[in-house]
Amino acid sequence: MTLRTCARWLLGAALVFAGVSHVSFARTSFYAQVPPWLPLNADFVVISSGIVEIVLGAALLFVSRWRVPLGWLAAALFVVVFPGNVSQYVTHSDAFGLDSDRSRAIRLLFQPLLVLWALWSTGAWAAWRAREG
Repeated sequence: MTLRTCARWLLGAALVFAGVSHVSFARTSFYAQVPPWLPLNADFVVISSGIVEIVLGAALLFVSRWRVPLGWLAAALFVVVFPGNVSQYVTHSDAFGLDSDRSRAIRLLFQPLLVLWALWSTGAWAAWRAREG
């Protein structure tokens, strides 16, 4: 088993865990990441994003045949949820132990790493580079 495969499985497991936490034990904590300007019910956003994370995470774990498109989808998910992380910083909302602007700002710096993790661990970046070259 390669490091890349292990990284993909870890990402998939992390997404499943995060998704389960969205729809169960940490549901109200995720409200801190729903931007106030978003014209959707916060509970709907938290639950639907949790379901997306569960499905995407499970697919990363069990559907290796589609790992490249799944990598792009995971990267897109991390980009799409980024405004929620920014909103948590801007509104000074405490959740998940992020109880200072400094801790919320540090978290923002990790979002691009999640995008890179998704693209690298699935081979999506390598597949794109091979197509371009």
